[in-house]
Amino acid sequence: MEEMEKLRYWLALLRAPGVGAVRFRELLQRASSPERLFHNPSLADPGAELLAWLRNPDWTAVEQDLGWLEQEGCHILTLDDPAYPPQLNELHDAPPLLFVRGAPGQLHNPQLAVVGSRNPSVIGKETAYAFSRSLAGAGMVITSGLAQGIDAASHQGAMDGGGHTIAVFGTGLDRVYPARNRDLARAIVEQGGALVSEYPPGTQPLPGNFPRRNRLISGLSLGTLVVEAALRSGSLITARMASEQGREVFAIPGSIHNPLARGCHRLIRDGAKLVETAQDVLEELAPQLHAALERPDADDGREPVAGLDPDYQRLLAGLGDAPSSVDQLVERSGLTPEAVSSMLLMLELQGHVISTAGGYTLAGKRS
Repeated sequence: MEEMEKLRYWLALLRAPGVGAVRFRELLQRASSPERLFHNPSLADPGAELLAWLRNPDWTAVEQDLGWLEQEGCHILTLDDPAYPPQLNELHDAPPLLFVRGAPGQLHNPQLAVVGSRNPSVIGKETAYAFSRSLAGAGMVITSGLAQGIDAASHQGAMDGGGHTIAVFGTGLDRVYPARNRDLARAIVEQGGALVSEYPPGTQPLPGNFPRRNRLISGLSLGTLVVEAALRSGSLITARMASEQGREVFAIPGSIHNPLARGCHRLIRDGAKLVETAQDVLEELAPQLHAALERPDADDGREPVAGLDPDYQRLLAGLGDAPSSVDQLVERSGLTPEAVSSMLLMLELQGHVISTAGGYTLAGKRS
């Protein structure tokens, strides 16, 4: 009950007029906690409007938020909560609260944002699906915005690859937007992923919410992959935010005659990394992945890869004390060369295999 009482003040301050993410953090620094601020408003040196709110907040709206929290699988994370994703907490404008439906532990796992056009070409949609499926199968969580087109294909690819995916909303989590992706949102949660929003229940899909939502997609992730994007695509906003946040930016090139490739080509000219395979992404992110996998709070909700995933089991079964080449492992496992290369990199990062001059061997850490 004590924790719930503290949460009430966090929710009340979240709804205060004129208090965004940056201002909220400033107020926390002044008062150390929302509860203390409400009991002593002078700590904030507030203007008249904020002072009036601190003296008489909308407790009815707060109780509605807490009512949402009582539903199965619903969580609210505050900035001082150990469950709050550290990758996101690095941002100066990190949201003070996160509303989560599903598995909040996924927010601590290595993520890649995959974004692009809402109206992609057939090839673009297939590419987003294939990259996401391969990367999720290698252990990365795929994060996107649940929009039509590239976003939806990325979420689906991640799940079909046996991995997990996170959808970041620009509305409250009591409303799926667009509505046609309601079944997709349900599947994300059912398959161990998560839906995330900085907006409380009841928030409508206002146009200004979505550019702000994009900073969370990039901020949660180690890097952002743009699959197809026109020159004025919102995906370029996500890529720009990723760059400003110190994250990696990747882009897939296309035909010079395809207007949906122009945004990607501009990103590449501006310094984004050109990628042609999922392996390209994994190799570029290897140092960050290694650091994330060593973090004690990382938990993908699954047993160790060698103990559960049949493809990984098959690949490990083809390894021994003598070094094996990728070609040999492809032949023994029946997997594609791209899948074997991606899986070997992830197994090496996790300490299950060792790369030598002659090929790959089992490591002593194998579980």
